[in-house]
Amino acid sequence: MRFQVPQFIEVEDKIFGPLTFKQFVYIVGGAGVSFIIFRALPLFFALLLIAPIMGFSLALAFYKINDRPFVNILESAFNYLLKGKLYLWRKEERLEKEAREAAFRTEELGAVPKLTEGKLKDIAWSLDVQESIYAGEKREQKARALNTQSSDLKL
Repeated sequence: MRFQVPQFIEVEDKIFGPLTFKQFVYIVGGAGVSFIIFRALPLFFALLLIAPIMGFSLALAFYKINDRPFVNILESAFNYLLKGKLYLWRKEERLEKEAREAAFRTEELGAVPKLTEGKLKDIAWSLDVQESIYAGEKREQKARALNTQSSDLKL
C-alpha cells in the first residue's frame, strides 16, 4: 500500500484569495483598529494614528527578514528585551592565554614531541659525533686518493 507524502509542508495554504489565514487576520485586525480610531477621533488625529497601525499590520502580514516572518523577529526582540541577561567577564593573564593558544595549535598539528634542553644537547652531540666519525673517514679517503695519484705519477 502506497501513501502520498505531502511535498510543500512549509508553505501555508492560501485561504482568502492570495492571502494565508495569518495574513488575513493581521490585515483585518489592523483595518478594524483603524476603523475604531477613525470613528473615535477627529480626522487629522485619526490619520496620524492610522498610518503607523496600517503599516505595522502590513509588515506583520508581508514583511520578512532573512526569510523569517516579521512576527518571529518581534517575538525574539521582546524576549531579548524582557528576559534577564548574564554578562561574564573573566580576566586572563596574557601568559596563560598564550600558553593555551600554543597548546591548541599543537593539538591541531597533531602530536609534536617536546624537546627539553637535555634532549636537544644529546641530539646535537650525537650529530657532532657522527660528523666527526665520517669526517675522519673522508680525510683518510682523500689521503689514499692523493697517495694513489702520486704513486701513479712516479711510475
